[in-house]
Amino acid sequence: MPAILIAGTHSGVGKTTVAMALMAAFARRYAVAPFKIGPDYIDPSHHTAICGRPSRNLDTFMMGEDGVRETFARAAAGTDICVIEGAMGLYDGMGSDDTASAAHVARVLGLPVILVVDVKGVSRSAAAIVKGYCDFDKRINVAGVILNKIGSPRHGDMVRTAIQQELSVPVVGEIPKSSRIELPSRHLGLYMAHEGYRMDYVTELESLAADHLDIPAIRDIAQYAQDAGYAAADEVGGGGSCGGSGDSVGGADGDDTGDGSSARHDITIGVARDPAFCFYYADLIDSLKRDANLAFWSPLADDLPEADGFYFGGGYPELYAKELSARSKTGKEIRDTAADGVPIYGECGGMIYLCESLIDLDGNAYPMAGVLPAETVMTNRLQALGYTDATVSGNYVVPAGRIRGHEFHYSETDCAPDVRFAYRMNRGKGIRDGMDGMLEYATLGSYMHAPPSFDVSRFIESCRRHVR
Repeated sequence: MPAILIAGTHSGVGKTTVAMALMAAFARRYAVAPFKIGPDYIDPSHHTAICGRPSRNLDTFMMGEDGVRETFARAAAGTDICVIEGAMGLYDGMGSDDTASAAHVARVLGLPVILVVDVKGVSRSAAAIVKGYCDFDKRINVAGVILNKIGSPRHGDMVRTAIQQELSVPVVGEIPKSSRIELPSRHLGLYMAHEGYRMDYVTELESLAADHLDIPAIRDIAQYAQDAGYAAADEVGGGGSCGGSGDSVGGADGDDTGDGSSARHDITIGVARDPAFCFYYADLIDSLKRDANLAFWSPLADDLPEADGFYFGGGYPELYAKELSARSKTGKEIRDTAADGVPIYGECGGMIYLCESLIDLDGNAYPMAGVLPAETVMTNRLQALGYTDATVSGNYVVPAGRIRGHEFHYSETDCAPDVRFAYRMNRGKGIRDGMDGMLEYATLGSYMHAPPSFDVSRFIESCRRHVR
């Protein structure tokens, strides 16, 4: 199976645009399995819109090397080509080694790498840059280079010639600086694909690929993919296809299990999904589907569905605070449901909604669902960003032991003095004093986002126990 990893020399070099352009170009002829390295909900939403199948996250810190292999094998099965978007620079990870970097994933899966290089203001020096990336870790196969921000045809000739004279790495794309495709951003990154902002960019991406990328050469490089990434295929039922509705992030009835089969289960979990709650990993949703029916609903528009447990993912409740607070009936239903002992799990934005109130940047206070004894205040400054690791005490949602995840938020949460916590942070900030995971009734709310490979067994067990 062909596979290619699109990496960059550094953040902002254009790898997201290049990766999406390749996905758009290949998706016209092939079944494309898209992936994103690292913790990210936003770029995968665009991958999914372009390729028509869920983009999966590959993260060696949160999932482990075996977890990355298994997810890759499962999602790649039945497709024609895999396109993986890197994160930050090729070798940038958690620290001084390659853990959680694009290079780490390339090494684990045996993937050829195409390096995107910003050549604005350089000519022959670009060859030195590329040589450094090729020589830094000989285990990584830098198999091609795409030059971004070419100033003129002459400039492109100079850079390409320098690289070809000094190195054996082919130049497989030259993108003029005037071809930059602007996708609007806000404090948490790009707009999500489902928000419908300029969806015509897919046509622009196809044109960029056709005009400036050597698609046949890139396809040939993708053939270099080693079989390391598919070693787990037999263990995960490798012959199955990842296509069809079973691999979607969910239909309304939640019957699909995520592995191409369908089943009905003895419990139902309500999953909040709308513009305010839109950060979900496809693998985590699939884990829930294997043991529960999922009822997707919108706190912005729908009544609370009948369910045996509820999951509120992250997103942008701060952008919809007025609308959420106006739905006081829904808030009361959630409070009553929580008081009845129904298990509820809220991550970041979901946790914020489960608190008593949200105070925006102008000082306006909006009542929220009122389950957790805390209020959240939005700030202009990033409060936490990065990987997390926590020791978990007994609760209804997360198994006791250790959990790894990530946090990213522009808010602070002020809790009641006697609030109980489920997480003691070994890495990361959490809510207060190195603690995270507020507990109330059978509800847990945390700034920590659980990993794609989150163990949902405790949550499922608690939902079943409540039903009994």
